[in-house]
Amino acid sequence: MSAESPLIQSMRSAVAAAPDDVPLRLHLAELLLTAGCDDAAVSEAAVALQRTPEDSQAREVMLRALTGAATSPPREAVPPAAPQAAPPAQPPTTTSPATDPAPAPGFDWKAAQDQVGDIVPPRFVEAPLAVDGSGDPGDAAAWDVERPGTVRLADVGGMQQVKERLEAAFLAPLRNPELRRLYGKSLRGGLLLYGPPGCGKTFIARAVAGELGASFLSVSVTDVLDMWIGNSERNMHELFQTARRQAPCVVFLDELDALGGKRSRTQSAGMRNTVNQLLTELDGVEADANEGVFVLAATNVPWDVDVALRRPGRLDRTLLVLPPDAPAREAILRFHLRERPIENVDLGRLVKATDGLSGADLAHVCEGAAEHALLDSARTGTVRMIGMPDLLAAAGQVAPSTEPWFAAARNVAMYANDGGIYDDLVAYLKKKRKL
Repeated sequence: MSAESPLIQSMRSAVAAAPDDVPLRLHLAELLLTAGCDDAAVSEAAVALQRTPEDSQAREVMLRALTGAATSPPREAVPPAAPQAAPPAQPPTTTSPATDPAPAPGFDWKAAQDQVGDIVPPRFVEAPLAVDGSGDPGDAAAWDVERPGTVRLADVGGMQQVKERLEAAFLAPLRNPELRRLYGKSLRGGLLLYGPPGCGKTFIARAVAGELGASFLSVSVTDVLDMWIGNSERNMHELFQTARRQAPCVVFLDELDALGGKRSRTQSAGMRNTVNQLLTELDGVEADANEGVFVLAATNVPWDVDVALRRPGRLDRTLLVLPPDAPAREAILRFHLRERPIENVDLGRLVKATDGLSGADLAHVCEGAAEHALLDSARTGTVRMIGMPDLLAAAGQVAPSTEPWFAAARNVAMYANDGGIYDDLVAYLKKKRKL
């Protein structure tokens, strides 16, 4: 590029002294265009557009710089000549902000955008479509709603008592619409699943959704809580609005003690407002607003859940999900061993050796046995199958992860069983001689 003229250098100094003066910067861009410095003109026009995106003059200069159409003299760059006959009147070159200048024929906008993409940031960001495909800009979050799955209660091994309670609470009314109407049973309701961690509360919730042929919407505390005032309540409202649009839908509130903890124990006004919003959504602002919306919640510490959430009409039924019984342990062990090389595995003996272990513990037993056989094969140089010694050794090394939970639950069952809400827990602790 040739040396810049004194006029351009003076204009550069003026722009440096007043960087926010858009007309001055555009004047410099036009001088650069006249001098054949298209790249420098693009840079100046881009900065001008960044400050005033709707400036039609800046758009015109940018277009001429990109297309090489730099034949127009800059504004006020040449002193007026002697008076001459006025030329025929021409329409003004500027356009209204609503009308962009038409690009030259064959102009490649994609190439132009790539050329200035690192200079001019995008003016608009596309909002994600709402979960129902409506694209409503009011939806701040697109909730991940799973379509009806193939998991059924029959896929849950054992746990017959849990299945019977679920049948009575949700499934029987849905399968018998005539009886439901006769007895005035509404297609709504809430159930609180509680128990030690790793015992399949989430899997049971998915199985309920599969039995209902309903969509499944799983929500954790990180999906709802927001640092900005009012956003957590709005997220909670949009969650239930999404579920209502997708009805029948199972809403699964995981770690309910974090989302709906006792308001008397928190100093955060935002958390108290979030619990209040959850109570409002469970009630439904309008008649039958929650028809077809089934709310299942899970927690390891039901005694930390706000008592208002367990009021009749909300999460008024509780269901204790205990460590898997013998049929359930057999099903879980079969599942985790199905694709591993095993031989001479006595499942009956292994089931007895893993009494008291949670589903997560059982998965860890299978993983530990596979690791033991793998290391042995690597050490000896001979590949061998996973056998009973590996599984029994792994089971002996895994301590039940449920024991700390039962130690805490024992105190609650003894001293805080108001109204008999933990009678099923008391019965289990007595059966296992833990109380």
